[in-house]
Amino acid sequence: MSPSSSQPPAKFSTHTDLQANKYIPPWTSPYIIGVAGFSGSGKTTVAQKIIEQINQPWTVLLSMDNFYKPLTPEQRELAYRNEFDFDTPDAYDLEAFYNCIISLKEGKKTQVPVYSFALHNRTEESISIYGANVIIVEGIYSLYDPKVLALMDTKIYVDTDLDICYSRRLLRDIVERKRDIEGIIEQWDKFVKPSSVASVRPTMYNADIVIPHGSDNTKAIDMIIKHIRKQLQKKSEEHLAHLARLGRMVAPINHNNIRVLPRTNQLLGMKSIILNRETSNDDFIFYFDRIASMLISEALELVHYSPAPNDIVTPSGYIITDGVVQAQEVVAVNIIKSGDCFMKSLRKIIPEAIVGKVLIQSDSQTGEPQLHTERLPQFASGCKVLLFDAQVISGAAATMAIKVILDHDVEESEIVLVVYLASETGLRRILNAFPHVKIVVGNLSAIEPKEGQDNDTDWWMSMRFIDARYFGTD
Repeated sequence: MSPSSSQPPAKFSTHTDLQANKYIPPWTSPYIIGVAGFSGSGKTTVAQKIIEQINQPWTVLLSMDNFYKPLTPEQRELAYRNEFDFDTPDAYDLEAFYNCIISLKEGKKTQVPVYSFALHNRTEESISIYGANVIIVEGIYSLYDPKVLALMDTKIYVDTDLDICYSRRLLRDIVERKRDIEGIIEQWDKFVKPSSVASVRPTMYNADIVIPHGSDNTKAIDMIIKHIRKQLQKKSEEHLAHLARLGRMVAPINHNNIRVLPRTNQLLGMKSIILNRETSNDDFIFYFDRIASMLISEALELVHYSPAPNDIVTPSGYIITDGVVQAQEVVAVNIIKSGDCFMKSLRKIIPEAIVGKVLIQSDSQTGEPQLHTERLPQFASGCKVLLFDAQVISGAAATMAIKVILDHDVEESEIVLVVYLASETGLRRILNAFPHVKIVVGNLSAIEPKEGQDNDTDWWMSMRFIDARYFGTD
């Protein structure tokens, strides 16, 4: 039923408007696709074709095969003799499977178990997943559990003749799982075929789309891919609209959370050198490193210090009783590659600093910021995190990076964004989303033109150039 004219459009929903001052990244509402069918029906092939065609590196394929229940020694002996039934719903840890999908849907970093068919048991390894925009759930019982069905946006059943499934399973188990042909045939006749007919086939009625003839039905798969692309485009539009609202909010910036370096002649002189197109790369790097050192030193003023536990004895024998020591661990996080401009200065000031990285890039067609990868350390409780970005223009990348750090159990008040050039629009977007984050800025522009101050529309505030000049890629 279509919505009435009195209701707001879907992408500007009332719920979203109420949450306008809270950043909601795309991975907290991933698009979930379920793919089910007989063993050997071509489920994995269909899932791989979807992944290939939608061409999004933040797509996750979650296989139910990793969620078999751990076997007891007695059950393992039966499995080695091909006498254990792996094709009944009871063989799967459906609760762990559901909890894993819930965790991914909530945007949390999730550990997925790894099952070994050679050992007939889970291994000690796990796969870490974070930031998935699309989750494809694949398995014979993907459409079995009502709780899992409720989480899915699209439910697909791959319908393939059992004889074809039989031949595919023979080939797969011999080549990939190193099993003997007699055991495969025995297991098929005793467990796989009866369970397929009794338990798997009825899940077809839970599907939104049934693909007859399995992975060979290219027209049906193309239709599904077009539908998924449309849904992902809607999600992208909602995300961009939400980011735009964060920047348009008229609430004044809380300047108590912003530290701007004073406009001294020294800083103005270095800024003039950095903006001058005639400046050599060596000079550009030298003067940016000087400014970076000043910004890092200012950020370290926000780190907690405590009285030194012992008196300090100077080389000349004097005793100092009011010494202080750093009471917080400092962790640095770079937004690649703009934040990398600070690393030389950081290593001089804090040689032992732990450094993590996030790669966030804008889509070339829509401009939507997208998380491509994160390599973050284990954050100690109560640590101070310095997030580095040479320039903040729209603030979208920094906003997303802060959310990534928060998802790794860091307190919002313990995050310090360190940036050289920042627009008021960008900082407004960041602080509207995260009002407790601290920001250290070298040069802050204004939305409204002010005498003696840079404007958001000035080319050096509206174009990203520092990282290209610093690394010589301009």
